[in-house]
Amino acid sequence: MSLIADSAAAAAQLLVAGDSTLGEITRLSLAVSASATAIGAVIGLPLGAWVALTKSRLRSPLIVVLNAALGLPPVVIGLVVYLLLSRSGPLGALGWLFTPMGMAFAQVLLITPIIAALARQAIEDAHVGLCDWFSSMGMHTWARMQTLLYEARFSLVVVLLAAFGRAIAEVGAVMIVGGNIAGATRVMTTTIALETSKGDLPLALALGALLVTIVLVVNAAAHVLKNKFEARNV
Repeated sequence: MSLIADSAAAAAQLLVAGDSTLGEITRLSLAVSASATAIGAVIGLPLGAWVALTKSRLRSPLIVVLNAALGLPPVVIGLVVYLLLSRSGPLGALGWLFTPMGMAFAQVLLITPIIAALARQAIEDAHVGLCDWFSSMGMHTWARMQTLLYEARFSLVVVLLAAFGRAIAEVGAVMIVGGNIAGATRVMTTTIALETSKGDLPLALALGALLVTIVLVVNAAAHVLKNKFEARNV
């Protein structure tokens, strides 16, 4: 019990003192996950909107693929990205392996299906109430997509917050692609895993507390936005 108490006290000291290592790891985690979420949004939101509105034969297969990708193991994504970015891989010339760019790439592949799948459902729900108006205006798919992306913006922000929370909590893919290199690619989740195995519990606990706080803040923001959206549509 004293080990837990001592480790917790040491972790609290690191947090209060604003330990530089702690800050560096946290900043890198936030930067990588925020970048991945932004890129995932650029790809996933239009894709989800298109799947929601299209009458193409590809719609059903795409929905199946997106839903299946939600449960894709992160370590598999990490392995695929590692092979793509390795020297003998098709993207090896980019030099992204064991860099923050490579880690962001892995997170993009992880969260883009999540964004697209959840955005599709949000767009479909918003389309129900506006479908007749769209038809009366003679609006085509692209114009409908633009309007619905705006109308469902609060729901879509919640989707992006959920994707960011998923990205920043990821460990398997970023461990494989980033290599967990000190001062270069060491993020919160990989550091927690490493320091726990080394027995450095104070640093692991401090990072764990920060990570839980970030996830709670993100989920609280999503909850507030969801409530505002629901109140707006009452």
